[in-house]
Amino acid sequence: MISKGGSEALLQTLVDTARTAAPDYDILLPLFRLLAKVGLRDKKFGQKALELEALDVTLILTRKNLSHSQNLLHCLWALRVFASSVTTGAMLGINGAMELLFKVITPYTQKHTRVIRAATDLLAALLKSKSNSRRAVNRGYVTSLLRLHQDWHQHDTAGAYVPIRRVLLLCLKHIAALRSGREAFLAAQGMEILFSTTQKCLDDKSLGPIVSVVLQILRQCYPKCPLPLVTASSAYVFPVPGTTTSEPPRVLTEEDFEDDGDEEEDKDADSEDVKEEDDDLETDVNKLSSRPALDRPEEELLQYEAMCLELSCSFEELESKPGDDLNSGGTQYANHHHIPTEASPKQHCSNKDQNSWEQEREDTVQTSLLSMVKKGRSPVQRASKKGPGMRPCQNAQCSGLGMDSSGSEIPDIQAFLKEDAWDIDMISCPAMNASFPSFTKSRETVEVIDKLLQTHPRHIPFHDPYLYLAKARRTKSVADFKMMAFPDLWGHCPPPSPQPLLERKCGIQRIKIFEDVQRFIQPSDVINQVVFSLDEPWQDTASNCLRFSSKFESGNLRKAIQVREFEYDLLVNADVNSTQHQQWFYFRVSRTRAAVPYRFNIINCEKPNSQFNYGMQPTLYSVKEALLGRPSWVRTGYEICYYKNHYRQSAAVAGGAPRTCYYTLTFAVTFPHSEDVCYLAYHYPYTYTTLMTHLDILEKSVNPKQVYFRQEVLCQTLGGNSCPLVTITAMPESDSTDHLEQFRQRPYQMITARVHPGESNASWVMKGTLEFLVSSDPVARLLRENFIFKIIPMLNPDGVINGNHRCSLRGEDLNRQWLSPGAPLQPTIYHAKGLLSYLSSTGHSPVVFCDFHGHSQKKNVFLYGCSIKETLWQAQSSVGSSAILEDVSYRTLPKILDKLAPAFTMSSCSFLVEKSRASTARVVVWRELGVSRSYTMESSYCGCNQGPYQGLQFGTRELEEMGAMFCLGLLILELKSVTCSRQLLSRAVALLNAEEDTLDLHLQRCSSSSSSGVPSELDDEPPCMEEIEYSPDSSSDQEGSFSELDRQIQEWAFHKDEGQEDEEGPGQGRKATP
Repeated sequence: MISKGGSEALLQTLVDTARTAAPDYDILLPLFRLLAKVGLRDKKFGQKALELEALDVTLILTRKNLSHSQNLLHCLWALRVFASSVTTGAMLGINGAMELLFKVITPYTQKHTRVIRAATDLLAALLKSKSNSRRAVNRGYVTSLLRLHQDWHQHDTAGAYVPIRRVLLLCLKHIAALRSGREAFLAAQGMEILFSTTQKCLDDKSLGPIVSVVLQILRQCYPKCPLPLVTASSAYVFPVPGTTTSEPPRVLTEEDFEDDGDEEEDKDADSEDVKEEDDDLETDVNKLSSRPALDRPEEELLQYEAMCLELSCSFEELESKPGDDLNSGGTQYANHHHIPTEASPKQHCSNKDQNSWEQEREDTVQTSLLSMVKKGRSPVQRASKKGPGMRPCQNAQCSGLGMDSSGSEIPDIQAFLKEDAWDIDMISCPAMNASFPSFTKSRETVEVIDKLLQTHPRHIPFHDPYLYLAKARRTKSVADFKMMAFPDLWGHCPPPSPQPLLERKCGIQRIKIFEDVQRFIQPSDVINQVVFSLDEPWQDTASNCLRFSSKFESGNLRKAIQVREFEYDLLVNADVNSTQHQQWFYFRVSRTRAAVPYRFNIINCEKPNSQFNYGMQPTLYSVKEALLGRPSWVRTGYEICYYKNHYRQSAAVAGGAPRTCYYTLTFAVTFPHSEDVCYLAYHYPYTYTTLMTHLDILEKSVNPKQVYFRQEVLCQTLGGNSCPLVTITAMPESDSTDHLEQFRQRPYQMITARVHPGESNASWVMKGTLEFLVSSDPVARLLRENFIFKIIPMLNPDGVINGNHRCSLRGEDLNRQWLSPGAPLQPTIYHAKGLLSYLSSTGHSPVVFCDFHGHSQKKNVFLYGCSIKETLWQAQSSVGSSAILEDVSYRTLPKILDKLAPAFTMSSCSFLVEKSRASTARVVVWRELGVSRSYTMESSYCGCNQGPYQGLQFGTRELEEMGAMFCLGLLILELKSVTCSRQLLSRAVALLNAEEDTLDLHLQRCSSSSSSGVPSELDDEPPCMEEIEYSPDSSSDQEGSFSELDRQIQEWAFHKDEGQEDEEGPGQGRKATP
């Protein structure tokens, strides 16, 4: 009908009929109803009405029928459809439509409410025009709307007229989109009025539509202000070599935070639909398929020959001494006068310890990795299993208080906790030089720390606090940290089972926003006392508040402000030499009181959404719990939500770009003990020193006659720390020529992790990979005998050490530097790419390259890969992809993992190549080095919504298991390849046959039941697609929907047919509530 000119015909009929001497309403009323139905579906209806002069005619009819409710109702419906075009709505405003509507919209009444509803709907549509909103401000309509809201709220006690009350608020919301509208709203005491009228309605579900709009208005009108920081730049500055020192950061002032102006003109949104195309997808086939030239002189690659001794060395050279590269030079822990001697019962890595590790790996074989694949096992059963290739947490939870791993009581632990010499603040964050001869504190303090370390439980796998102390002294930080975090020194033992996703408390976000508004309108109730700051000196004199600290490795807390007795606003530090990337936090709190709910608000987060809105909890480590035999990071917190707040980035920092909005993560914590010291973190921390300690213990735990484990220095970082490179394979069976040749011809696998320092979950996955590869699991043996693993477990040590979330010490994302890295400024990326290039030049390109990452806005574990055809198809490129030849094996590994790993899902995998990712490891290794199986593996910070772990948050055990499952996936991938040797196939068949029906499960062709999800994200962490009850920026203005106006017209027709009067009472009004 519209395409045949029906709209024009109806509008012309309206004009002709209305201009007769005595308009026939028996024709006009059904015509208005028909116009309303047709107009909502014609995107050019408003413009057509304007051109045919139907706007003027309908306005004249409206004025003539102010006292005739039925005729007036129909006129309002027609005007509502005309106003769906912003430009037409602006024209109606010019012609006095709003003044007319305020004659119709009266204070509370039970008469003609259908007309009042239509009038408020029309007014809300008109106010979407900025010119109309400015007109409303100039004519004082903000005050009028607030009075109408108060009147209807006061009298509509039964909630019969919620739709009218909601649309009145929508009118205010549209006006508040302008700065002048917000100023008028504040001047009219709008914040106080809406706060007082709504605070008692938060839990009333029937008033939910009203409360939602009130929240949006309050957040719009809350005055924007700078963060309570002296500067937006990081509190830590690193002088990058070769760059000039910049001017000191300018102190932020209120002038930097003026709200945006009203200059934007009305834009007509009713034009033809524009086809949305993902401009970020790479559609240049040459860029997708060509291999660029080497980015450095070929002779430079020779330096990496020393990192691949397995390709050229003799059998004797393979038997290198453990730690030759990383432990040479510098401070050795041998000069630690408390490191036990050969006769000491606490000897670290003694033959007894090594034998015990080997014995535990023998025990692990009984529960091999193959028995833990995704095969319908319940989460409870899975959680009770031992992790592959790692020591179980023996008796950590079940042995009772003060019990060590052997089940014997720790000597006098309870008495020790009560001794006068005990200073939990000092013990919970010990100095790096504690227990060393150069330690300057009193002898009593040294003895306390020594006594403390003697109580260290032996059940924490691959961890030793003495070695950690020694390694920590060699770790270099920008802030020159002198203290260590107790959890990193003492170690972590995972709880026996994963914790469930937190059920979101209904209305918590509403409550928090109202509390923020209450601070604004009742500032005298806020303490507002700084209790910790990296920027400003403060007096630690208050005894009635928590004590904070973050000056330790990976720590990140910049400022803490006490706002109420048990509530604190916290600000995290930006990445070093940066003004952004505030997400990772890790800090210490002391002076806790048990059974008291403390609330923490981290007010300078940057991500627009977070898994904290969908069941994720932060992590907590209690020092007292650890000393009582439960050294565990656990998920904690309740009443958690994440929402946009009123803080904004300064105009000076933004530099003309859109200014950053900040978000608040709020959560409540009840600490387990009084006078405890607890650590809180975004996710399970894993520090650089932890890694270096772990690698040393792993190296000393392997049998060097069977396992080739070599750790060496890839390069030195900008901060002066060593970036470790690990090589793992099996020793040749003998020094015969054939065995040595088989050794040298083994294909390579390359795995990297932690390029983004805040993604600590990637390190836990890497930990599981490393421990599994050196274990005695039969799958691990097969992998070592058939592959050489090159592993860079931490690509950004400096970022990890200094508490960054995403960047290096230069303030740049190292995963955007792979196209042309420089040795002086991006050394770890430069040499990682150089090593890959060297392997490629010698004919040893890795079978698989995978970079482990963490993901903050999705659940489960998944892979990103690269495909030309899928990218072109998704972009609907005109280039025919049928003629392009592509190896489709890039999908095989994720399909295998989908069937093996409980946490993995194929449905979240993507194989698109985006322009914005052209310089990432995944894309560069795929494009420049020709590795078709080049991946990023993303692990959620949160947990799973599918599979055996559905409804559970990830613990470190599940992340480590994923690392081991990845290794199993590599073996199955090789078994499915056409180049798989008969010897490996026969050994694998024998192994798999021993595990029930797993042979059929793994060797059959993976079905294509799972297809790639195709997200259109523009960064590593795409927007969260899950629905949230109260979104940070809801724009669900239902007054403009087709169905609502249709429903009103149909309802009117129904009542008309039933012969009911239009003067409906509360009963009928309630019936009209959507």
